[in-house]
Amino acid sequence: MSDSREKKRQKQEAEAAPKENPYLAHLPAEERLVGGAASNESHPLASFVSGATTAEQAEKAEDGIVNPFTNKPFSDRYRKILQGRRKLPVNRHRQEFLDLIHNNQVVILVGETGSGKTTQIPQYLVFDDLPAFKGRKIACTQPRRLAAMSVAQRVAEEMDVVLSQEVGYNIRFEDCTSANTMLQYMTDGMLLREAMNDPLLSRYSAIILDEAHDRTLSTDILMGLMKEIIKKRDDLKVVVMSATLDAGKFQKYFNDAPLMNVPGRTFPVEIYYTPEPESDYLEAAIFTAAQIHRTEDAGDILMFLTGEEDQDGGGTDAGGWTSQGVALAQKRIYEDAPPPKTPGGRPGRKIVVSTNIAETSLTIDGIVYVIDPGFSKQKVYNPRIRVESLLVSPISKASAQQRSGRAGRTRPGKCFRLYTENAFMKELIETTYPEILRSNLGTVVLQLKKLGIDDLVHFDFMDPPAPETMMRALELLNYLGALDDDGEMTPLGRLMADFPLDPQLAKMLIESARYGCSNEVLTIVSMLNEHRKAADEAKAQFSHPDGDHLSLLNVYHAFKSANEDQKWCFDNFLNFRALKSADNVRSQLKRLMERWDVDLLSLPFDERPKGPYYTGIRKALTAGYFMQVAHQERSNNYLTVKDNQVVRLHPSSCLDHAAEWVIYNEFVLTNQNYIRTVTEVKAEWLLEIAPAFYDLDTFPNCEGKRVLEKLIMRKKSGRSGRDEGRSDRDRKDGKDSKRRR
Repeated sequence: MSDSREKKRQKQEAEAAPKENPYLAHLPAEERLVGGAASNESHPLASFVSGATTAEQAEKAEDGIVNPFTNKPFSDRYRKILQGRRKLPVNRHRQEFLDLIHNNQVVILVGETGSGKTTQIPQYLVFDDLPAFKGRKIACTQPRRLAAMSVAQRVAEEMDVVLSQEVGYNIRFEDCTSANTMLQYMTDGMLLREAMNDPLLSRYSAIILDEAHDRTLSTDILMGLMKEIIKKRDDLKVVVMSATLDAGKFQKYFNDAPLMNVPGRTFPVEIYYTPEPESDYLEAAIFTAAQIHRTEDAGDILMFLTGEEDQDGGGTDAGGWTSQGVALAQKRIYEDAPPPKTPGGRPGRKIVVSTNIAETSLTIDGIVYVIDPGFSKQKVYNPRIRVESLLVSPISKASAQQRSGRAGRTRPGKCFRLYTENAFMKELIETTYPEILRSNLGTVVLQLKKLGIDDLVHFDFMDPPAPETMMRALELLNYLGALDDDGEMTPLGRLMADFPLDPQLAKMLIESARYGCSNEVLTIVSMLNEHRKAADEAKAQFSHPDGDHLSLLNVYHAFKSANEDQKWCFDNFLNFRALKSADNVRSQLKRLMERWDVDLLSLPFDERPKGPYYTGIRKALTAGYFMQVAHQERSNNYLTVKDNQVVRLHPSSCLDHAAEWVIYNEFVLTNQNYIRTVTEVKAEWLLEIAPAFYDLDTFPNCEGKRVLEKLIMRKKSGRSGRDEGRSDRDRKDGKDSKRRR
C-alpha cells in the first residue's frame, strides 16, 4: 500500500509542477518558458502568460522574424497574407475579444459573413491560450466537412505551418491531425463523438462553435453539452459564433453571456426580382448567368443550386461550365478568373456553382453577381409514417439575405432572385427551422444515451423536438436492440454508438458476423456512405438480379480487381474519387471492427444469385433494415410495412424482377413515392430476425399481414413446402413473376 501511495504522491507532484512550453523546446533549458514567464526576453512568446495576452503582444509576435510555433523564419507568402489579415474587420476588435474571453467563460460573437471570424478568432485564442503549453488543443467546429477542410488549409497557410501539424482538421473517416496539432477544425459531429468517450472534453482548453446559426443536430446537442461541461470545468472557454442577427436567442440560452458584434466588409447590393414566377429554376439560373456574362461588367458569378444533380445538369450545355467535386472545388473556387482570350478582349469570368454551403461557411473573393433561385435541399422527417427525405424546399428570408450579401464582398454587387418580390415578402419563412425539429432522432438519442444522459425529456435543447419524434426514435432503438424495454442502453447499443453510422447501418454491420459475411457487409456499408449512384451508373456491367446492395458489392470487387485503375473507372462510367473514398471509409470501419472484436468473416463464394453466399449477405442486410420493408400488392405497387405507404421502386434500381418483399435504404418523395437502393428479402427472414417488430397483433390490415399469417400457420402445422413464404397469387400463377417493371 505504501508503494501505491508514494506513486500517487509522485504523480500529483508531477501534475502540479510547472511544465515546459513546447514552443521553446529548441532553446537551452535555462532560457525556456516556465509557468508562463521566460528569461529569454528576445523570444516572441517570452512575455506571454496563458490567458492574459494583449493584441499588441500577439501582433508583435506575428510581425517577428521567426515563427514561434515552428522555430523557422516566416515565409514571404506569410508576410503577404498577414497584410490582408490585418485589413479584415475582425482585426479591429482583437483586443475587445481578448478582454471578453479573459473575463467570461462563454462569449457570443456575431459577425457578418466575410468579417474573418472563422479564420482569425481561433488564431487569437492560440496566441492567448497557449493550448500546447497545457498539453491541450483548441477546437473550432464546422457544420460541414468541406468547410472544416478548406478553412483548416487556409489557417495553416496564414500561420505558416504545415497542414496536419500545428493546424489540422478531423472529419468523419478522415483525420488530418498529429500529436503537434494545437488548433483543430472539425465537424460538430466529430466533437460530439469525442464527448462520448471523454464527457468533459478534457483534451481541449477552448471550444469554438462556429456557424451556430446553421443549427445542425450535432450543434444543438453540443450547445446543451457545453452548458453542462462549463459547470464542471471553469478552465474551459467557449465561443459561440453566428453569422445571423438572432443573437438574443443564443445569449439567453447561455445565461446572458456577453455579446460581441463584428461588422462585415460589405458594399451595397442591388436586388432584382422576376416579374413572374419561374417554372424551371434551373433553366432560369443558366439563362440569367448567360445574360450577366453578356451584359454586365467584369466580376465573378455565384449561382446557388440545390445539389449535385442540379449542378451536373447546369454543367451540361452551358459553354463548358462544370460542377466540381469536393476535392477540386476546394482549390478551384479560390482561383482567379481566366484572362481575356485575345489581347484587349473581354476579361474571363469565373462561375461558381454551389449549394447553400456558400451562404455562410465559405467566403469567395471576387464574387460580384449572385443568382438565387430561392431553393435548397432540406431534410424533412414525418414521424407518423417514419419517412425521412431530402426535399427541395423554399429558403428562408434569412438565407436569402445571406445569399445576396455574398455579392458585396469586394465591391458593389447585384443579386438576381429568381422569384417575385411578393413571394419573398409573403411566402418565405423568417428563418430556417432547426434540423432537430425536422429529423429522425435515432442517432441523437443513441448519442445522448452514450453520453450518460438518460433524462431525455429534460435535456436542455434550445428548441425541444416534438415528443412524437422522440418516441419514434426510442421505438427504433428498442426494436434494433440498442435500448431495452426500460429505455436503458444495452451492450449492443453501446457498441452501435461507437460506429460513426446511422443506427440501422451500425446494427447491420455488427450483426453481419453472425451470418458469416461481415467483410462483404463492411464493403456495402462503405459504398452506401460514399457512392450511392454507383449501381445506377454501371448497372449494365455490375448489376445483381436481387438488388442494389449486391450491385454495389459487385462494383467494389470489380474496382479492386482492376487494381483501382482510374482509366478503368472512366471506361466503366464509375466515379474514381468516390470509389477511393469508399475504400478509405472501409479501411477505417474495419479498424473499428477489429478494435471492438467484431469478427471479419466471409462465406465461400458462390456465383449463384440464390446460393448461400448472397443469401447470407441479404439476411445480414435484413438484420439492420427490417423496419424498412415493402411488400408487393396485387396492384403491383408496393406497400411499406406497418405504415402502409404506397410506393414504387425507383427507376434506377437494378432489381430485375417483381420481388414480393424488399428492404430499402431511402424513401424518395418527388412527384411519386419511390423507394431507392432496394434488395429482395424473404418473409421468413423477417419473422426470424425481428419477431418483436413483426408481431402481427400490432400489424395493420394489409395483404402483407395475410401472407405472414399464412406463413406462421404453415410453420405451426409443420408444413414447409417449396412455396413457403410465397403469396397465394404466386402459387396460383405457378410462376415466379419474372417480369420487369
